[in-house]
Amino acid sequence: MPEGPEVETERLHEAIHEELEHEGGRFLRAIALTTAFLAALAAIAALRAGATVNEAVVLKTEATRLQAESSDQWAYYQAKGVKAAVQETIRAAWLAAGKEAPPETAEKARRYGEEQEKIQEAAREKEKLRDEKEVEAEHLLHAHHRYASAVAFFQVAIALGAVAALTRIRPVWLGSLAVGAAGLVSLALALLR
Repeated sequence: MPEGPEVETERLHEAIHEELEHEGGRFLRAIALTTAFLAALAAIAALRAGATVNEAVVLKTEATRLQAESSDQWAYYQAKGVKAAVQETIRAAWLAAGKEAPPETAEKARRYGEEQEKIQEAAREKEKLRDEKEVEAEHLLHAHHRYASAVAFFQVAIALGAVAALTRIRPVWLGSLAVGAAGLVSLALALLR
């Protein structure tokens, strides 16, 4: 009867540890690769988020400038209206006195009215451009929010990947992949805008 087991346990123990280390190394490599991929996607999403918000700010600034120009046009429009009203008042005063109004009063009133029409067109055109800039800016801000959401998802996924690497818990890594997939969906929706 042999004193010890016939299978050499020390060799078996080493083989088991080697296999575990090899399997753990493969797991850590998988985590590292997916985390690097998620970090690259996060960088792309962050760049796009920054670009879209900058573009939106430029458009909002342009819309504000157009609003100021439109307001100036409307003030000019009203000034011409006041001038036309003054000419009509002068004409009415002459008529009330029983005299013929100077011909230039009627001419000036007519000219101011025509100028008002042109000014009104210019003001409305500036308002139209302003509205277009506002709509485009809002569209970009919506895309910015999608990009920002993608960045947040990717950051959480990367953090979960780090936890999975430290703890070597596969379900945590799978959770990291799921959150990363949500980030990828958010990024894709933003890119397809």
